[in-house]
Amino acid sequence: MKVFSRCVALMALLLFSLVLIGVHSQEEEEEEVQEVQVEEVPQEEVQPEEQEEEEEEVVLETWTGMGKACTCDCEGGDSATGTPTMTTSLLATPPPQSRPLDCMPECPYHQPLGFEAGSVTSDQISCSNQEEYTGWYSSWTPNRARLNNQGFGCAWLSKFQDNNQWIQIDLQEVGVVSGILTQGRCDADEWLTKYSIQYRSDQNLNWVYYKDQTGNNRVFYGNSDRSSSVQNLLRPPIVARYIKLLPLGWHTRIALRMELLMCMNKCTSALL
Repeated sequence: MKVFSRCVALMALLLFSLVLIGVHSQEEEEEEVQEVQVEEVPQEEVQPEEQEEEEEEVVLETWTGMGKACTCDCEGGDSATGTPTMTTSLLATPPPQSRPLDCMPECPYHQPLGFEAGSVTSDQISCSNQEEYTGWYSSWTPNRARLNNQGFGCAWLSKFQDNNQWIQIDLQEVGVVSGILTQGRCDADEWLTKYSIQYRSDQNLNWVYYKDQTGNNRVFYGNSDRSSSVQNLLRPPIVARYIKLLPLGWHTRIALRMELLMCMNKCTSALL
């Protein structure tokens, strides 16, 4: 009987040990499953981020491959009317033909070329029929077409009043022109009401009209009195050495005081 009792006790202990081992193994398996699930969750969350990064890389490659991206380095200034130091060499090599800067739809900084300040010389400004400016007209030559000019001979007066007249500016080197300011005659009610612009980078090339978004020659609207200045920005700016303003409409007489605005950014990859 004692032997039998001991056997029963040993069997009970053995069964109990097996139950404990089974429970412990089951708990370990459940912990392993939970760890695997925890490790898999970040993988599912990371995949969309990796896809977004890959998409961004594709977009970037597509943009830079379009040939319209350009590196623009602003030389200073904090407003459209500021006057930061102007870059003296905008272009290392002049383009074969003038054209708008497609990569820069609007120039953020502008500086006057120097009509009003006097840095634009009389040799840089010419007009139609200039050889006929004698007598009274000798006081109203294109050199007088300077913004805010005052006194007798304060503006350029065209000797003829028709659509064949023009005034031309030679920048002396290819530059980025971003706008134009116009005024009427200081001592009489005479001014331009509308005009168009032509440009070219070399005197041996044909003149090119500045176009609007529809591809037509853009008409710029000018003044409505003798003293106010009207600003027209060029969006996009143009690369040129020679600028020609052609009167299309006027009040009483073709009379003009003006200033050109130069873009303060340099763009190196869109000049073709």
